[in-house]
Amino acid sequence: MIYLEEDTLAWAKKALAEDDDVKHVDSNGVVLQAGDTVTLIKDLDVKGSSLTAKRGTAVRNIGLTSNPEHIEGRVDGQRIVILTKYVKK
Repeated sequence: MIYLEEDTLAWAKKALAEDDDVKHVDSNGVVLQAGDTVTLIKDLDVKGSSLTAKRGTAVRNIGLTSNPEHIEGRVDGQRIVILTKYVKK
């Protein structure tokens, strides 16, 4: 059993609560969840590749990251990180 001082305990509880508060929101303010399908609202050049993800492309089965501004998805067979401000649900 571990006993913590009150200020240390409050700090630990705050850190745990912040992890649950991470919400991924699309360009329209809709909350995204893992496994959702989103649509690109802008042509995106993929860094490190000659691929250009075209506007209107559906990205299925997205994955969420620890950063609320990023999601992961597969476009034309490549797994890429997409900014949430360029997608809509």
